[in-house]
Amino acid sequence: MNYKPIIIVPGEPNSIFFEIFFKTIKIKKFKNPIILICSKKLLMMQMKKLKFNFKFNLVNKNNPYLNLKKNYINLINVNYNANKAFEKITSRSSKYIEKCFLIALDLIKIGVSNKLLNGPVSKKYFLKKKYLGITEYLTKKSNSKNSVMLIYNKKLSVSPITTHLPIKLVSKKVNKIEIIKKIQLIYKFYNKVLKFSPSIAVTGLNPHCESIHNFNEDLRIIKPSIKALKNKGIKVQGPFPADTVFLKNNRKKFNVIVGMYHDQVLTPLKTLYEYDAINLTLGLPFMRVSPDHGPNEKMLGKNQSNSLSLFKSLEFLDKH
Repeated sequence: MNYKPIIIVPGEPNSIFFEIFFKTIKIKKFKNPIILICSKKLLMMQMKKLKFNFKFNLVNKNNPYLNLKKNYINLINVNYNANKAFEKITSRSSKYIEKCFLIALDLIKIGVSNKLLNGPVSKKYFLKKKYLGITEYLTKKSNSKNSVMLIYNKKLSVSPITTHLPIKLVSKKVNKIEIIKKIQLIYKFYNKVLKFSPSIAVTGLNPHCESIHNFNEDLRIIKPSIKALKNKGIKVQGPFPADTVFLKNNRKKFNVIVGMYHDQVLTPLKTLYEYDAINLTLGLPFMRVSPDHGPNEKMLGKNQSNSLSLFKSLEFLDKH
């Protein structure tokens, strides 16, 4: 086989994932085979409800290479007692989601693939405050030491040093070690996968990079981190005030803007590009991508969800 299959874990069974997945594969054929790990029963119920019709091919998880079919949905069936096509999101599906992820990680471990795409999960029910997000979940499950979230767009990407963390805890988690490790991972990814050295901007933590307190994180933590990275040959500048670095004439100088917390950089990026961005986890022993949105329970079954982010996610894995 010339191409590694793309392994897909749909995540929360009662989300918009199947809808946007059906829309995506309807408009584009991918060169890499797709292995979907989910409930056959639920897949068929949602396909019928949403009025899509695709052929699927049941695959044995112990021998996935034996009968993959390129133009089919290759399906590893995981039992899930779905009562109807769409239900409210509860903790009932947590064990099912976990089983899907573990099958995917086993397939990656034995070399079936090095590409994983997952749909959104409920942080409230599946992650249960044990993990901040799927980035941290997969980092732990794959025994990886370091990882970083990169929200990727070809024109401009962003990365938060802290992820889904309450704002009152952010300053306690911003330190030189984390900043240096995460920016090194980003720089390595751009050079190794995208084949060029990126220009990176780093924001400050405080408004205008100033603080009324004696301890100013921008001067005591962020600025020395940038100096250390420059000494390693990385093209990085800052710290910049977060309220102006995204202005057109400023952002066009950079490929990546690294911020200190989630909404500091994700809010402006989503304002600029909306669904034209994908979520990558860097630092894992495989390529992990997901569409950059949540389960969107309010849109279940309406067939009105935007599939662009999933399309871009699959397109990225198909290319790299």
